[in-house]
Amino acid sequence: MSSLTPQLIDQWSDVRWRLNNLYHIVDEQGRDVPFRMNWAQEQLFEEMHFLNVVLKARQLGFTTFIQIYMLDACFFHPNTHAGVVAHNRDDAEAFFKTKIRYPYDHMDEALKAKNLATQESARELVFSNGSSIRVGTSLRSGTFQYLHVSEYGKLAAKFPDRAREVKTGAFNTVHPGQFIFVESTAEGQSGEFYDLVRRAREHAEKGRELTEMDFKFHFFPWWRHPGYVSPPFDWPVEFDSYFSALHGAGIPLTDEQKAWYARKAIQQGSDMKREFPSSPDEAFEAAIEGAYFARELTMARRDGRIGRVPWEPGLPVNTFWDLGMSDQMTIWFHQRVGRENRFIDFYSNSGEGMSHYVRTLREKPYVYGRHLGPHDLAVREIGTGESRAMTARGLGLRFEVVPRPTEKMDAIESARRILPTCAFDERNCTEGINALSSYRKDWDDKLGTWKEKPRHDWASHPADAFMTFAMGYDPSMDEGYDDDESGWYERDHMSGRSTVTGY
Repeated sequence: MSSLTPQLIDQWSDVRWRLNNLYHIVDEQGRDVPFRMNWAQEQLFEEMHFLNVVLKARQLGFTTFIQIYMLDACFFHPNTHAGVVAHNRDDAEAFFKTKIRYPYDHMDEALKAKNLATQESARELVFSNGSSIRVGTSLRSGTFQYLHVSEYGKLAAKFPDRAREVKTGAFNTVHPGQFIFVESTAEGQSGEFYDLVRRAREHAEKGRELTEMDFKFHFFPWWRHPGYVSPPFDWPVEFDSYFSALHGAGIPLTDEQKAWYARKAIQQGSDMKREFPSSPDEAFEAAIEGAYFARELTMARRDGRIGRVPWEPGLPVNTFWDLGMSDQMTIWFHQRVGRENRFIDFYSNSGEGMSHYVRTLREKPYVYGRHLGPHDLAVREIGTGESRAMTARGLGLRFEVVPRPTEKMDAIESARRILPTCAFDERNCTEGINALSSYRKDWDDKLGTWKEKPRHDWASHPADAFMTFAMGYDPSMDEGYDDDESGWYERDHMSGRSTVTGY
């Protein structure tokens, strides 16, 4: 090492050469092997921006690549600081041990002697050149030139407060012109990771020039992995329509790729599209870990029951409500067509009085049947002595109040049982569908397991309104419908439409 040739000096100044020649890792079989960038790592290396958000399929090696890339930057550049954020302490320490410490320990000894680690612990290396790399679950303090946030989607799903802490804390430790890598599989259509991807995709789709403060979107689907192939077999016929849809979207697959996907999907079940997405949209449509209705909504999408669901003007529209915190009101609009429960519309708002919601119903073109609401609509307000149901009745809308279930799981099970009979209009009910997909168990961080109760968040109220339907609706209530004034309805002379005043 004391007599370096010009050729070696030139090679060592090349980041690509260093990454592909100086480091060792442990491969999938537990063997010590030289690190070489694969196709996905190579593409990220070529296309990286200052700020990068990576939506990916599983097992593409981004965690390994990013941390070796940051280790290399710290080792070869003085006073450079890098941080890694994992969603729990065990992962943070495992990342440090296998993705940072192992490649450093197995560098050429003569080269390592040029920049020894002067301080080391289970979470940090500090080098003699003044650089350092450390891992944690927050990293709010300090200043970093490189930051890697691993599985931000899972962090946002299980610990939304900590995900916001990463956004407001760790992100702000990196100044413009430095580097952030956020990589994850998807976890539903909400949360900090979803919002980050959505903004980056919108930026790309509109063709805007990226600045140092804009995140660049990267997507790596399963079908680009050359190893995801398997011998063809007679896969279940249900996969043929999926493969045809991919072909129509410009993603033709070989029989070997189809066979791999079918075998993996049979194994993974409702988790397949999250862990091995074919497209960015598909990744976020997939089942969320811990979601109560994951299986039922996966089947609904497979069966085509989430899509275009027409309104039938000749049939009554029933509404199902939930009253949430801060006066948030959620309403599902429903029609019974044959044996099918069709949800044709959805509305949610907060901070408005009952008159706003009655006016919203009247502005829609529907003729209404029953209006079912939760037990708390019957609770009288202190001061006025009048309940929400009484206020609504004075405005021309009478509720049927659904009793509160003894156990929350009874309502959840009722929703699960009735979901196979339901179809949803994807355009008008987007928010409601997303909420049903996101309604999940709460996570116990101390025990590392799901609690036997739902998380209370933005998805709760739409899910509760749907459970009002599941617990309170009986198809026989629509029998005897008559759309003239002798039926269920009393003509509203102001709007010319009908509102229920019976029951």
